[in-house]
Amino acid sequence: MFDTFAGKDRIDMMLRRPRRNRKNEVVRSQTRETKLSVDNLIYPLFVVDGQNHKSEVKSLPGQFRLSLDHLLREVEECMALGVNCFDLFPAVDESLKDQMGTYSYSSKNFYLKYIQAIKNRFPEALIMTDVAMDPYSSDGHDGVVRNGKIVNDETLEVLAKMSVAQAEAGADIIGPSDMMDGRVEFIREALDTAGHTDVSIMSYTAKYASAYYGPFRDALDSAPKFGDKKTYQMDPANKREALVEAELDYLEGADYMMVKPALCYLDVIHMLKEEYPIPIAAYNVSGEYAMLKAASQNGWLDYDRAMSEMLLSIKRAGADVILTYAAKEYALLCAKSAH
Repeated sequence: MFDTFAGKDRIDMMLRRPRRNRKNEVVRSQTRETKLSVDNLIYPLFVVDGQNHKSEVKSLPGQFRLSLDHLLREVEECMALGVNCFDLFPAVDESLKDQMGTYSYSSKNFYLKYIQAIKNRFPEALIMTDVAMDPYSSDGHDGVVRNGKIVNDETLEVLAKMSVAQAEAGADIIGPSDMMDGRVEFIREALDTAGHTDVSIMSYTAKYASAYYGPFRDALDSAPKFGDKKTYQMDPANKREALVEAELDYLEGADYMMVKPALCYLDVIHMLKEEYPIPIAAYNVSGEYAMLKAASQNGWLDYDRAMSEMLLSIKRAGADVILTYAAKEYALLCAKSAH
């Protein structure tokens, strides 16, 4: 046994002891390769029309549908913790939905008024918006439906109108989540023509037809009324196809590229980070968050540790920005640690 460690091999083994760099927290902090900050996080928030409305999404414990008064309080609390970027998603009454999603760019749309209200109260807050037809469509799809099919080019017209309306309300980042072909270029041209050259586009570049979106659709009541979204969202089996989508979005003018979901697609996040010089975002989606909540409520996981490890894994894979329902919880955890 001793002979196997004789000579140089034995010397190398005795000199190289990786555990020395793990011996205490100070050393571990010095040598930590990946560092996650609250600055990396975007907090998705669900909004509804009305006043004094705050209802918990049952499948997303700790997440609420908020009217404007509660929304402004939530933004204020989050900004005090260092969370300064918010992505708003509207829960729209069925009576306001139609096949063309016209309420999405109507001057009466409460969503646009909420964006403006946040920017008026907190001009330093960064507001990201959702650009897709499903919250406004009577069909529940991300595009215009014709004869049972989601048509691409006609949808682009609606998305462009929606994007310009959101920019005029004060949005800083437009988030097209629809996965229609050519929408980044179409939206960029519409924004620039309307004078909104400073408004960024965070494209949902690789958005997969995932099983992890259920709680989100509960929150907005935006599930498709027929079929599924597999003709426009990506097949979970495909990785190289994400490069095709990324190249198109990059050439069309995207400022960020997003992968959604995050946990099952860490390899895709890493691949895009290696290939492209612009920021890569990842959406830690509702199903991923809900799984941790359910496991912790059953006493199977330590939520704070598991949540932190989950977010760190996404950052380690290469995400510069993480959209996560745990943003406020992580910020609270950091605040506690600082004290």
